[in-house]
Amino acid sequence: MKKRVALPAAALVLALALAMGGCTVMESTYMKKVSEADGLSKELAALQQKYKDLSFENSMLKARVANLSGDLEKSTGERDKFSADNKELENLLKAKSDSLSQTIMDLRQKIGGLENENARLKQEVAALQKAQEEKVQKVSKTYEDLLVKMKGEIAKGEVTISELKGKLTVNMVDAILFDSGKAEVKTEGQAVLQKVISILKDVKDKAIRTEGHTDNVQIIGMLAKKYPTNWELSAARAINVTRYLQEQGLDPAILSAVAYGEYKPVAANDTPEGKQKNRRIEIILVPKE
Repeated sequence: MKKRVALPAAALVLALALAMGGCTVMESTYMKKVSEADGLSKELAALQQKYKDLSFENSMLKARVANLSGDLEKSTGERDKFSADNKELENLLKAKSDSLSQTIMDLRQKIGGLENENARLKQEVAALQKAQEEKVQKVSKTYEDLLVKMKGEIAKGEVTISELKGKLTVNMVDAILFDSGKAEVKTEGQAVLQKVISILKDVKDKAIRTEGHTDNVQIIGMLAKKYPTNWELSAARAINVTRYLQEQGLDPAILSAVAYGEYKPVAANDTPEGKQKNRRIEIILVPKE
């Protein structure tokens, strides 16, 4: 047997220290490698997740591209249809425009004709107004002349003369023309009528209407045989005055007689004064028919 050689203690310690130091170095290298492997695993997992996310985003983008392609095709079809519709609309608008242009031309011609007609009508209206003014002036002149001519009768309240809108009325109470219950014009009445005739004889553009009026007192006794109602009495008086105007030279073609009896009073018949106002003869200038 070989003899074991005993090593000194110092050598053992040194050897042990060297062995332990080598183990420590190996362990440190191992741990470093493990740490690097873990880092690489985590990096690989992150890259795999990123790849997954990018794949999903790519799918979404492909789907969106597909949708946009469909929309583009649809828009292209709509554009083509819109172009066709737009062309049709342009043609329609052109036709409408041509029609409106023609209508405008026609209306302008009509307006021109209407303006000419309006100018002509204005001239006619101006002429009519002038003629009317001249007629009114004539009536006013007649009115003024009658006022002067009959101022005495007017002062006594036997005659009133009025003019309204070109209508002239000579109102005479019956007492100055007729005796009570009679229709014949008395001498004093003829003198009054002469004053009226002297003015009216120059009137050529008016008709002369004589109106007979009474109060509401009914005719009785012997007089009723001749004049059964106030109609007959007022008619007889109006006719006799009209006939006298004719006899004095007034044109019978412009003369007329009207009887109103008691049915057109100018005052209430409940007083003597009112009855007196209602018993009257009115000579009125009216437009010719």
